[in-house]
Amino acid sequence: MKFAHTLRNYDKKNLGKDILAGLIIMAVSIPISMGYAQIAGLPAVYGLYGSVFPILIFALFSTSPQFIFGVDAAPAALIGSALAGLNITAGSTEALVAVPMLTFFVALWLLIFSLLKAGKLVNYISAPVMGGFITGICTTIILMQVPKLMGGTAGVGEFLELAEHIAETAKTISVPSVILGVIALAILLLSKKIMPKFPMAVVLMAAGAVLTAVLPLRDWGIQTLAAVDPGLPKWSLPNFSAVPLKEAVTISLSVAVVIMAETLLAENSFAQKNRYQINDNQEILAFSLGNFAAAFTGCCPINGSVSRTAMGEQYQAKTQLTGLVAGSSMIILLLFCTGFIGYLPIPVLTAIVISALLGATEFELIPRLWKVSRTECFIFLGAFFGVLFLGTINGVLIGIILSFTEMIIRTAKPATCFLGIQPGHKHFRDLKEGQQIHPISGVIIYRFSSNLFFANISVLQREIEAALKEDTKAVILDASGIGSMDITAADRLNLLSESLKEKGIRFYVTEHISGLNTQMRKLGLGHLIENGNVRRTIHIALKDIGYNRPYPLEGGVENIERSASRKRADNRVQEFVWAFGADAEAEMERQIIRQIEHLKETKDVEELLHGSWSHMDEWDMDEWLEHLEEHLKEIVNISGKDEQTLALRIEQHRQEIHERIAKEHPELAERFRERKHVLDEHLKERHPEVFTLIEKLREREQ
Repeated sequence: MKFAHTLRNYDKKNLGKDILAGLIIMAVSIPISMGYAQIAGLPAVYGLYGSVFPILIFALFSTSPQFIFGVDAAPAALIGSALAGLNITAGSTEALVAVPMLTFFVALWLLIFSLLKAGKLVNYISAPVMGGFITGICTTIILMQVPKLMGGTAGVGEFLELAEHIAETAKTISVPSVILGVIALAILLLSKKIMPKFPMAVVLMAAGAVLTAVLPLRDWGIQTLAAVDPGLPKWSLPNFSAVPLKEAVTISLSVAVVIMAETLLAENSFAQKNRYQINDNQEILAFSLGNFAAAFTGCCPINGSVSRTAMGEQYQAKTQLTGLVAGSSMIILLLFCTGFIGYLPIPVLTAIVISALLGATEFELIPRLWKVSRTECFIFLGAFFGVLFLGTINGVLIGIILSFTEMIIRTAKPATCFLGIQPGHKHFRDLKEGQQIHPISGVIIYRFSSNLFFANISVLQREIEAALKEDTKAVILDASGIGSMDITAADRLNLLSESLKEKGIRFYVTEHISGLNTQMRKLGLGHLIENGNVRRTIHIALKDIGYNRPYPLEGGVENIERSASRKRADNRVQEFVWAFGADAEAEMERQIIRQIEHLKETKDVEELLHGSWSHMDEWDMDEWLEHLEEHLKEIVNISGKDEQTLALRIEQHRQEIHERIAKEHPELAERFRERKHVLDEHLKERHPEVFTLIEKLREREQ
């Protein structure tokens, strides 16, 4: 057991933190666990039962030093929905025997997943899918809980049924319940922002019990929890006839998948953030053992709890001693301190559950995904609405389908580029990297950065064919990013090779791993290897068509070997544009604004002229100076320099750059002059008064 190793190497300075965090987690678990147990169709006390032995067993077998197990939203919602689908009333005798049976099969599935080493499957469930799925579940549960704030009972079903139930409850709304619940929820949400480490849920729970004791809350229509008899849960085997076997197997499978996926993703997230490693398959085994304990004590399926783990992290919990303290202290509560549970107002507990669920939603992903990838944003929304409108079980299936769909979409749109070289250099680089990169005359070098299969081979074929010219002698495929190919890709690659051959164009596959050659032979492309169309490097392929270094460049650009110092200078050309891509101009403007702010302190104009980015080169510097000229009046006001003097210094610095470009990069000199004309036109359009001043200074210098 992992915990035995932890005890042997335990750092005593963590003892106080672990114990305090464990006690707080136990206290917070009371309302949350009781609420989720009711969602799962069980009496509230079973939430407390599920916070004892499952947590203790998980703590003993988990490889995570901080993750906490417990009754949680997703499995509870799945089981609650399943009971509704089976026409079993929540809280009924039928539910008390059906839920443990379903939990047993969940544990069994998790054990099978562990034996099959299924932990790696979680890698195929993307963050947008899981985010949409979890957000959908949380939103569904919140809608289930809203009627309890209004003095009614929890809703069941999907969005339409829940909305209808909320509308019906609103007809008999209990105003005192709403007031108490809304105030509690507002306090919780506010405390998260002002005092995130303060256990406000515990305080509100205690305050609610006090209010029940001193005020006639029940007479006002505010419901409280049913009293809980002291004692620990009894161990027994589930009744395996409570649910038809087929339904039990299918329902439990979806719950087990959710537990595995959700908990492993969350555990790995905490592990990466706090720089430790976990064993995924050992974790699944711990999930299984914890759920077996839950099944034998009559509880609903148990899941890893992000909210409890986050609470432990806030209070600096360091080891699974925290989980052991939480479980052990719950035993003490059940044996000696259950009396006050009957004093807990349901609206307050509901507010605590809603607050926890709001914290678990990931709506903030939507604007972020919309900016980065609208495809991923739609995937998030698909998973979210799938759960909300079609139910949690169907949501699981939708999530899995969307995960694989996203993976196919990504691989069907691989990163590709055409390669060339910089004069005097031997390395091949993306032609779009900068104007100093030139294609080799008569040769197309194409890089494809993905495994080749049926969904993306057309991209390769289409882009290569579109790039062909009348003088093309060879097409070289840089396959360094290709690790495998399927039979469809192999057949299409063969057709492409034959098509190029008919046009008198040589076709080469290069730079790939040796294992790809084995695949190609098995897929019927062995003749390409035998005929010399498969070469280890691009250089060897070029040599095969009679090209030796220095290679002839398109457009007659001179290509002679250069010194090491010259190569270092070349490698910095347009480095800023390469680094920031399409955002280069906006980023340059942001840096200039920061530099101008810094100028207020230093008054050093020379520092401003040379830019703040350490990799800025001559080409970038010309752009930098053009941006500076747009801020000329502002710089004059801050520095106290004369406008003409400052403008003259900028122009002198630009002339120095132009001379250096003409000397070190003669092949770019003409392009540089053309670009200078474009920049001047921009300046003339945006700031004509500055352009006029610069022009006068240039005439004077001439």
